[in-house]
Amino acid sequence: MPEQPSSARGAATHRRIVDAATQEFARYGIAGARIERIIAAARTNKAQLYGYFGNKEQLFDAIFFASLERIIDVAPIDAGDLADWAVRLYDEYLARPDLIRLATWARLERRPSGHLVAEHERYDDHKLGAIAEAQAAGRIRQGDPFDVMAVVIAMSMAWSPVSNVYAATATEPQEVHGQRRDLLRDCVRRAVAPEPAASAAP
Repeated sequence: MPEQPSSARGAATHRRIVDAATQEFARYGIAGARIERIIAAARTNKAQLYGYFGNKEQLFDAIFFASLERIIDVAPIDAGDLADWAVRLYDEYLARPDLIRLATWARLERRPSGHLVAEHERYDDHKLGAIAEAQAAGRIRQGDPFDVMAVVIAMSMAWSPVSNVYAATATEPQEVHGQRRDLLRDCVRRAVAPEPAASAAP
């Protein structure tokens, strides 16, 4: 089992490995990443890296799952305002484009179909429960909660690093981001709005 750092110096080395590996995996993927480049950037050695993470696959897993946890922490779902959630996801993709690239490599190299992670319930159940409650209260449209969530996430990623149309960056003018946020917020609100009640027959 990989060890955990037991000193401040070890914790600093661990952090440097995570930072260097995040950039390496985001740029090259799992197969293309090179341990030699990671240890050089992290100013450490293979023994230290393997001691903390086990192997390259385990290192990717540690970083990838931490990225999923970060998104949950930074942009927790608000099923009462999925439009605002989508905008917060947009902002997170701007701040940390590497997190989206990690997910893309996981999709390409690990799970080309189905759920992105095997234990998807750990990351989805809370969100799906919140959406289902909002549906029951009539605040958002009916439909499979997972599909509703998937649509909102897909809309939030319209300008993300994995967009096949345009990848936004944090260096663009704030007014441009503001326009996109406004459009995204409006589109998501319209997409998830509850269906109007059918008119009673005369």
